[in-house]
Amino acid sequence: MTARLDLVAHGASTATRAARFPDDEAIEASSVVALEALSGRLRPYGLVLTAPGRAARETAAALGFDADVETALRDCDYGRWCGLALADVAAREPDGFAAWLNDPAATPHGGESLTDLMKRADAWLGEARSRDGATLAVTHSSVIRAVIVSALGAGPSVFWRIDVAPLSLARLNGREGRWNLEALGPLKAQP
Repeated sequence: MTARLDLVAHGASTATRAARFPDDEAIEASSVVALEALSGRLRPYGLVLTAPGRAARETAAALGFDADVETALRDCDYGRWCGLALADVAAREPDGFAAWLNDPAATPHGGESLTDLMKRADAWLGEARSRDGATLAVTHSSVIRAVIVSALGAGPSVFWRIDVAPLSLARLNGREGRWNLEALGPLKAQP
């Protein structure tokens, strides 16, 4: 049995363009246009899931999918930093911001630590491996990074070394108790 898992990072939003900690906001019109051009051109999926956030749900809908909401795919909880520019947080709370970047267990914002995000992603990935066939999960860049870290059995220090841009696709396959990363790049129509 082989589980196939495609993870798509939601389309760009004003927060991603402005380098802000995300809040629950819509994707940009340009992302909708790009996604609609791909509607019906991806491989078939036995299961389509989406994070509960608006940007993820809108991305799945623009791709033409009626996706089931999976709460385990929700974005990291950035606490009081939600909606704030990274540069502003770094200027106002330099010690907290540095701790957040360097210590995966840190929660200076009062939200979820990266360690907890990675544990959540790991638990969800374990469930996903039990599915036969192809699953699509539309979620947030932070969750995709955490899933890749887990899939590769890497340590938390790798989290910041994985770039996941809006509308990126991470493709994994799971068999024999492990996951393999097949691809990471821009979302494109499948041949």
